[in-house]
Amino acid sequence: MERFINILIIDDDQKNQKGLKEILSGGGNNVLLADSINTALPILKQKEIGILLINIDNPFFGGIELLQLLKDISTVKNMYKIVLTADSTSGAKMVKGLNEGAVDYITIPFNPNLIQAKIEVFKSLFYKDQRINQLLNNIFPAAVLEDLSSNKAFSPRRFENGIVLFTDFVDFSSKAKDMKPIRLLKKLEYYFNQFDVIIERYKLEKIKTIGDAYMALGGVTEDHEEPAIRACLAAIEIRDFLRNEKEIARAMNRDFWEIRVGLHMGPLVAGIIGSSKISFDVWGDTVNIAARAEQGSMAGCITISKEIANHVSDYMNLDPRGKVNIHKRGGSIEMFYLKDIKLDYCLYGEGKIAATELRVKCGLTSIDFEHMRNDITNRLKALLPEEVIYHDISHTLNVEKAAIRFAKLEGINEEDFLLLKTAVLYHDAGYILQHDSNEAFAIMMAENNLPKFGYSIDQISIITKIIKSTSSEILPTTMLEKIMCDADHDYLGRADYYNVAKKLRLEMENCNNIMTDKEWIEFQLHYLEKVHRYHTDTAKNIRLQSKKMRIVELKDQLKLLK
Repeated sequence: MERFINILIIDDDQKNQKGLKEILSGGGNNVLLADSINTALPILKQKEIGILLINIDNPFFGGIELLQLLKDISTVKNMYKIVLTADSTSGAKMVKGLNEGAVDYITIPFNPNLIQAKIEVFKSLFYKDQRINQLLNNIFPAAVLEDLSSNKAFSPRRFENGIVLFTDFVDFSSKAKDMKPIRLLKKLEYYFNQFDVIIERYKLEKIKTIGDAYMALGGVTEDHEEPAIRACLAAIEIRDFLRNEKEIARAMNRDFWEIRVGLHMGPLVAGIIGSSKISFDVWGDTVNIAARAEQGSMAGCITISKEIANHVSDYMNLDPRGKVNIHKRGGSIEMFYLKDIKLDYCLYGEGKIAATELRVKCGLTSIDFEHMRNDITNRLKALLPEEVIYHDISHTLNVEKAAIRFAKLEGINEEDFLLLKTAVLYHDAGYILQHDSNEAFAIMMAENNLPKFGYSIDQISIITKIIKSTSSEILPTTMLEKIMCDADHDYLGRADYYNVAKKLRLEMENCNNIMTDKEWIEFQLHYLEKVHRYHTDTAKNIRLQSKKMRIVELKDQLKLLK
């Protein structure tokens, strides 16, 4: 699997800059250069830098001062800082740099083999840090991690209006005994992974799974508005996902699973439990009532307490179900069946997908990206002609991966990131209708479809310009347009170039553009040498060298044919 890292070199000596960049280029290294502290700071602010190399020899350059400044900036805490110095005798400057947070030093003049070895070590540590952070984020809420990082502890806290959501599968025990353990585990994993995506979409917090039960929270670990509404939107989506799975299974004459969902709002205590194997959990009567709401629900239904109903009744359709007894605790709670979203607050009049107004009220982005993504990918799968072998759904998804990679390395903000990914998903949709000038049809589709998913006129204008920039007649100008074009041709500098190019050739043959082997190699060389160019510094840094290798390889192949 390819891995990439931003490496920033801060040095006012251009000879040092050039030498280090030559040594470090390739291998997924996006080498960035800054000749002063002032030019380095905007880069550090915008982009995630994995390794920083900084010259500390010149007292007027301010290398030591920058190291001191970076010690107090939490956003660069996972960055590995290495000092550059010609002071290889007394070592005084090295020691000072190490005391200010550097982890190692590189002496001038450079030893390429030693530098490459050191950088590889710190790259491995950086990737390991990323993996550890990802695992921690999957285990603990962000607020808990922040407290643990700053205070080394997370004290139990009481929340007056926490939301607890429970799900479980109907007749799970009887279904489980007839399934092989591995198949059972994979099916549970499939469903729970889908639940994870939905829970994250509505800014809720997954707590744990217990057998076939799934538990999530709202209004406890996050500060978004209207947690009750967000939890109900998530519950509706989980229920409808299982309903859709049921219909597919029935159509294929297969067994299916059904789900029950329960929600309650009330006081609870949240905290960390354990000393060696710690976990985040919640306690209180609210948890018990939510579990009872789920257990007392019907198959394929969502039961909510009166406390939840009071917060969502203006936006959701509910059916009263009377009082439900709470086992062990005693007493009863008035509960309701949650049906769907009211017509004034949903898309398509189906009651399933929240309209922009309701999303904004809940503190969610106005753009419903995930439902938009499902819509366009389903259209591409269903409508792209069979002869479209290269510009198919797999190509679109590969371009999406490349765009995400470039955007992350470039430090693109969240809204621009969504607009870029939207443009990527639509950029080849025109092949549904035509090969020539396909961008025009893709833009028309985007303009017609995107308003339904909360995109504004200005956002759609940006998206259409990004799509238009993929045309050979248009030169990309904005960063988003440049990333789009570079992601579209990312494969030109990848190891799988020949496999991708083979698909392009087959698609061209399907359109009666048939070439001999010699003509095909000449066609590729003309495009790589005369037509194509990468636009972002990131693409140039991580793909240009491999693209040049493809050119050399193709020229060698051409010689064999002459």
